[in-house]
Amino acid sequence: MDSFQNLALLENLYRLKTLGYRYVDPITPNLQTSSNTLPDSLETLQQNIRQCYLCDLSKSRRQSMSGFGNRHARLMFVDAYVSAAEDEAADYYVGRSGVMLRDMIEKVLMLKTEDVYYTHSVKCKPFGFQNPSTSECNSCAPFLSKQIDIIQPRVIVTLGPDAYRILSGDENDFERVRGEIIPFGNSLLIPMYHPLYLVRNPSLKKEALRDLQTIKGQLL
Repeated sequence: MDSFQNLALLENLYRLKTLGYRYVDPITPNLQTSSNTLPDSLETLQQNIRQCYLCDLSKSRRQSMSGFGNRHARLMFVDAYVSAAEDEAADYYVGRSGVMLRDMIEKVLMLKTEDVYYTHSVKCKPFGFQNPSTSECNSCAPFLSKQIDIIQPRVIVTLGPDAYRILSGDENDFERVRGEIIPFGNSLLIPMYHPLYLVRNPSLKKEALRDLQTIKGQLL
């Protein structure tokens, strides 16, 4: 099937070439903005995120999602990227994943969603079911870095291996660090399973509960 699709694509490219089109090798843009040049106001930073066109994800998104919650939160949740349900609803804590995360916050941590800050490493929904490219992750990295600088959370919780990898740059086995307390600048980083992964693997909820107790202990 892949061979047939590749052949059809190649034939189409040759057809376009005969019509005068020229091709060049793709270029990975380096359009990163230093977090030092971003505004110190969370509201202004959110406007910058909503108006961002640094990567191709801006072409397929309904909107950028900058984050939600308390600007003085002691606890920040960082997801990897905006889900299709979040992009569709233009809201947070939606779908099965969102409901479970809300339950974790309200029923285990005994906080309100307004007490914490929830954001994404990549502020837009990826194409289809693809993971964001390295370039797309890098384009968003200064925004997340600046959010952390402004909010100064005591604890940062990354949801799932992708969020942990994007934020920390650590490519090692996620299970090695899950539930651990990792110094991260002026904060503590605690990786845990993604809520959607727990929905699909309910047998892991006991481990997640222990991780939540670890998080709770660091907020006392």
